[in-house]
Amino acid sequence: MDLAILRVVPFIMLVHMSSIMAEGATLFSELSNSLTVSVTGADNTSPNGTKAGADELLVTWALNSAAQVDDSSYKTVELKLCFGAPSQVDRAWRKTNDILSKDKTCGFKIASPQPYNRAGNTTKWLVGKEIPFAHYFVRAYVLDSAGEKVAYGQSSNAQRTSNLFTIEPISGRHASIDIAAAVFSAFSVISLFGFFFYEKMSKRTSKA
Repeated sequence: MDLAILRVVPFIMLVHMSSIMAEGATLFSELSNSLTVSVTGADNTSPNGTKAGADELLVTWALNSAAQVDDSSYKTVELKLCFGAPSQVDRAWRKTNDILSKDKTCGFKIASPQPYNRAGNTTKWLVGKEIPFAHYFVRAYVLDSAGEKVAYGQSSNAQRTSNLFTIEPISGRHASIDIAAAVFSAFSVISLFGFFFYEKMSKRTSKA
């Protein structure tokens, strides 16, 4: 192989690695677990069995009083609906990755980012119609002034196996669809009888 090529290849690899780092190589394992997060359904009921497109979730977060952290860099909080471990099995498109730019755990945004304050906040969120059936938890990311994730908190344990809740998907059937189907069926039956009656009358006319 040409000596010049051998010299260029390491340089290209270095540039490629630098590009990857620049695109965002923040590791989830490096974030400070400094928030407490809880989730309930509307009126503080259990969130389990929440219906997509119809029910609301109440998400509450605050700085963990036991966390020994300097939160002076905390500026905003971003809430995410995340897949629990049972709903990630054999689903590469939901796979957890320690590199946040490649992580597929938390695929749904809950409301808009909100200002950070130690006392926390409660967000009411109407679950979107596009949310599929799965086991979920909620994670709150803390961002600094540059928009970089620096801390988090979640309603489940580290293994994403406890305090999970399910969301029931929209059925896709509505009363108007059922009514239309019933009318169409009745029309089909009437048309069938009308066809037989017409055919019978035609035969009688031809014989006459």
